Order: sequence, then C-alpha cells, then structure tokens
Amino acid sequence: MQPVVLPAARREITAAKLSFPRPPARPDQPPDFSNIVVPPAGALPVPPLDIEAQDARSFAVGMVRVLDENSRAVGPWAEYLGDVSAEQLRLGLRDMLKMRAVDRRMLNAQRQGKTSFYLQCTGEEAIGCGFQRQLERGDMNFPTYRQQTLLIAADYPLESLMGQLYSNDLDPLKGRQLPIMHSARDYGFFSISGNLGTQYVQAVGWAMAGALRGNGKIAAGWIGDGATASNDFHSALLSASVYLPPVVLNVVNNQWAISTYTGTAAGKSETYAARALGYGIPALRVDGNDYLAVAAVSRWAIDRARQGFGPVLIEWFTYRVAAHSTSDDPTAYRPKDEAQAWPLGDPVERLKAHLIVRGDWSEERHVQAEAEILDEVTAIQKAVEAHGTFVDPQPISPAEIFRGVYADLPEHLRRQRQEMGC
Repeated sequence: MQPVVLPAARREITAAKLSFPRPPARPDQPPDFSNIVVPPAGALPVPPLDIEAQDARSFAVGMVRVLDENSRAVGPWAEYLGDVSAEQLRLGLRDMLKMRAVDRRMLNAQRQGKTSFYLQCTGEEAIGCGFQRQLERGDMNFPTYRQQTLLIAADYPLESLMGQLYSNDLDPLKGRQLPIMHSARDYGFFSISGNLGTQYVQAVGWAMAGALRGNGKIAAGWIGDGATASNDFHSALLSASVYLPPVVLNVVNNQWAISTYTGTAAGKSETYAARALGYGIPALRVDGNDYLAVAAVSRWAIDRARQGFGPVLIEWFTYRVAAHSTSDDPTAYRPKDEAQAWPLGDPVERLKAHLIVRGDWSEERHVQAEAEILDEVTAIQKAVEAHGTFVDPQPISPAEIFRGVYADLPEHLRRQRQEMGC
C-alpha cells in the first residue's frame, strides 16, 4: 500500500501560540474601562423564584441595577424591594461608614507595627452590608478574608473584631487564627480558612445538613473572582446542582486577584455568573456598588433558597479600591488613579446621594455622621489596644495554648503544662 502524501500546503505546520490575559491598563498608562458595558438602571425584570438555569441567561450576562444617574431608585427591582424606610437606608449607610472607619484605623495600626497584617474591603462595602441585613438569625455565611462587612452589619462587637486583629486577650480565638481570619458562628460567620475556595464546598455541605434537619436556615458561600479557578469552586457548583440545597453562592468580582487581573480566572467565559448556568444553577450579575440593588437581589436569592427552590449564584460586580493586603503594593500592577475611573462609582457616595435626593439626608448630616462614627471606632480601638499590641504586648498565660484544643487533655500535654508551671 502506497503512503498517502498530503499536499504541500497541508504539510505546513503553524506553531501553537499561548494567550496571556492582560489588564486594560498598566501602571504607566491611563485607566481604561472601555470594555465594561454598564446597562441602564431598571432594565432587567425580577425573575420568578423558581426560575430555571436555561431561563436565566439574560440575568447572568446582564447587570441588575436600581440607582440611576440621578440617584433615584427605578425599575422592577426597586418595586420588589418595596418602600424601604429612610431609617433602613441610613442604617445601611452607617454600616458602610463604620466599615470604612475600621479599615482606615486598622490600616494605620498595621503601618505603626501594632498588628501584623490587614486586608481592607474599601469600595466593596455595599455587598456584605446589604446582604447581611437580609439574612435571619441562624443563617450561616462562609466568608473569605474580605467580608468583615458581614460582621459589621451583624452588629458584631468591635472589641472582639479588633481583639482578633491584635491577638490580645480580647481575641475570641486566642491567637489561633491569622489576623482577619475571624470566627463568629453566633453571628452567622463561619471560621475562615486560609486555603482559598474551601468555604464554597463547606457552604454547600452546611446547607445540605440544614435541609436534612428541616431547620429552615440557609447558607451563603463567598469567593473572590481569582479563587473561582480553584477546584473547590467547581466541586461546590456540582454538588449544589445535584442536591439542590438552600445555598446562595456569591462571587465578588473586584477585578483583581492579588496582582493578577481578573481575566486570568475568567478565561473566555462571558461572566462568572454565566459559569453557573452550565451546572444547571440560575445566576444573576449585579452592580455591587449599588446598595439598593444588593439589598433587592439578596432578598430575592435568600427567599428563593429558603423556600426550597434550590441554589443560586450571584456575581457582585465591583472594584477593589485598596491594596490586596498590607503586604501588597497595587501601584506595581495598575494605574494609581484607576479607582477614580471605575464606572460604577463609590457605594457610600451613591447611597448618600440617593438619601439626599429622597430628602432623608444632607451633606451636613453626612459629615457629622462620619465624624461620630470615626470617634466611636477610635475610642473602641484605643480601649482594645490597652489590652496589648505588637508594640506594647500584654503577655497571655502560656496555659492558653492547652485550652480549647482537647475536650480531655492528654496526659503528655498535662505533664508539659505542669513543667511550664501553669
């Protein structure tokens, strides 16, 4: 048999080339968000709670927005949210202002060497604050290390939050977790894991257990855009699509995973929300800097899960204004003024403007509220620092390392404790 000889044109081999995602602008370039399409507020309807994934595409690739360019609440989602009282909105604004004040004070404390590490959530305050206010007692968040907003909006004591950051005797975890890795289950805040993505499968498992017990509670998983590249993200989606537990799966797309542009994790997918559709899970994409949109979609998603219609994924579209952490220098990988160019604005300023348009707030009251909240946070911080910081440590008894580990202390550890004289 004679070998088949291909024509010369078909024998030519073109070497494969790799594609490397690039951010829209480098540090020495002007910010560029021209690729982001911002739809008008009120464009998307409110879907039925029992919507199926095949009917959710417009929500997964679009964007739910409530506040328009004139700071007014418009459209079906505003109607779904109902007549929100001025006091509820002022509470949301105060939650965000308190979070921003805590961020500012703790960043300063880290720079002064009083604590080792801190992560800010500047620019993302509306997401956690708005979501938490829609939950019920007994529901459980499975957060990342940038969801302090959930604790603030749950009225978690600042003494405990800051004590954990300083690892002094006010730390509920007694120094057993890195700073910002809180655990407050009584406040619906599950222990943070340093391994990215693990909380997603934990949220699905907790929701499954709740459904088996019939306790009527829901779980909320949280993940950043970068960590969606982890295996646990996909494992959680698969398990959720199989067992249909009462879980809300949140993706906070803040455009940057440490110093890596979001395009590296996104690949060729249209949106992170669209990925859920392939697992048979409905999903929505939301303006994460619009407090009213956050509150409305959170209420809808939580109602859907609680009423037994299964899981839902929400992509919160936002921007990480601050550095990834106190160990990061964002000027090395993005323009210094990129945050100012972000097309969805600042969540605090947008809610403030809406309240002013309603006649329920003013610039003067806002300035006063900022000052009062900063004074409150500063006073609590000083009281907490009196219990010890890295600059002025207050030694804790070595006996603490033996407590809270074993229900019954093993004999060899009992002997070690005695040898230490404690």
